[in-house]
Amino acid sequence: MTVMAQQTANRDTKLSALLAMAMFVLVVDTSLMNVSISSVVKSLDTTVSSVQAAIALEALISAAFILISSKVSDLIGRKRAYIIGLMAYGAGALAMVLAQNLTTIIIFWAVIGGLGASLLLPAMQSLIHANFSGIAQKKAYALVGAAAAVAAAIGPLLGGFITTYFSYRTAFLLEFAIIVVVILGSKLIKDAPYTGSRQIDLVGASLSILGMGGVVLGILAWQEGGEYVGLFITVGVLTLALLAKWLTSRDKQHKNVLIDPKLFQSAAFRLGISSQMMQNIVLGGAMIALPIFLQIALEYDAMKTGLSIAPLSLSMFAVAIIAGRKFSHVQPGKLIRLGFMLTTFGLLALLPVIPRAESGWLMLVPLAITGAGLGLLVSQLNNYTLAPIKQNRVSEAAGINSAAGSFGLSFGLAVAGGVLLATLSLSFTNLVNENDAIPAAQKQQLTSKLETSAEVVSNSQLQTALVGEPQAVREAVLEINETATHRALQIALAVPAIAAITGLLISLHMDEVTTVAQRRRNN
Repeated sequence: MTVMAQQTANRDTKLSALLAMAMFVLVVDTSLMNVSISSVVKSLDTTVSSVQAAIALEALISAAFILISSKVSDLIGRKRAYIIGLMAYGAGALAMVLAQNLTTIIIFWAVIGGLGASLLLPAMQSLIHANFSGIAQKKAYALVGAAAAVAAAIGPLLGGFITTYFSYRTAFLLEFAIIVVVILGSKLIKDAPYTGSRQIDLVGASLSILGMGGVVLGILAWQEGGEYVGLFITVGVLTLALLAKWLTSRDKQHKNVLIDPKLFQSAAFRLGISSQMMQNIVLGGAMIALPIFLQIALEYDAMKTGLSIAPLSLSMFAVAIIAGRKFSHVQPGKLIRLGFMLTTFGLLALLPVIPRAESGWLMLVPLAITGAGLGLLVSQLNNYTLAPIKQNRVSEAAGINSAAGSFGLSFGLAVAGGVLLATLSLSFTNLVNENDAIPAAQKQQLTSKLETSAEVVSNSQLQTALVGEPQAVREAVLEINETATHRALQIALAVPAIAAITGLLISLHMDEVTTVAQRRRNN
């Protein structure tokens, strides 16, 4: 290897690590906030609902502005957008360290941080596309994907440990320090020049904000049990349909558009963003269902929960790194198909284990298989989706790709969580009404008294609510709670399992699409 080649390889390694650190911070930030809710409430003398509203607002802003932000990054420069996004995230993290009231958090962490995330995601993917090529580009995408997967998996454990033994302010201070390191290392990045139109499609931008915002707001409202869920989602979907019509019409007239509708003419791009969405639904659904099972059914604390999920996160990280380095000669479509196959098999193998698991370690093999599948997916999907895109369109494509991933993660978290709670509530009520050991006069009283609390407590905690009840009733209700919990978690895990199967069906067409594209390039 020549001196210049060695220098290039060293620079690629350092830059990949910095981009992976940026992605890790981006994903782990919300996890830190989620596990810090009670500490933030106590520290700022506010309410749980207020902090949850701030979390929802950050997710809404990030998703709603992600398409227009990809255009903004074209206009101001992808590297500049990347740095501004990091600075906005840093401002949000620093606000969490210093804030003495909720208003400060809403302004800096939710609003400014959400806008920063919408800039950072597409800009980062565009810069990977511009700064790496060939095998190095595949490795960079794999490492960044692995960082995102690990952050999603271990974020709650990491945040819970730091918050428990130190402070949530310490956790966000560490996040701020990482952001500073990443910004200082940005001198390694070369900008990705944009040669397209510099006009802004204001109508398209407005429709994208309303459409993405409406859909995500509806999902968040459903997750929180709010009203008008159907209205929000309907308005969002109709607005996105109107956006598609607007973009197509403007493109036919050769006028400036927010995103090029011809991107969707690429079968590889369509398959890629669809698979990206399915992979994130799997990750979001699994990351809401598994911790609840471990903490309620097995009564694990945050540390034991994290250790039990470790086979998933560690295998995900290891396989993503190995796939990026060792399998770069294999067509991405084949690895994606194998990834969905392993993920599907792992999740299906997990379902019969749930009612029999007396320890989290009994789930080790299914979780390791699921993690291996997800590791293959995160190492390949961004590369498969964006590699064929021309440089002047990659920012738009990255914005759509990021929007699909963000939507999938939100959907997986909300739907799996909502299905779990709804199933648990319904199962608990039905099992109480069907149980002959519980007197008819007490059934209504018990369901109204315990139905809500049964959603969030273990059997040990539930016994407190049953003080004064006859022994037979206590035993029957505890058995009902355990049965209902197992049933609810099995049905909740069906959400990511269905997404994995759907992704597998999508991946069956990837090799054919790749072959056709190669023939066209050769001709």
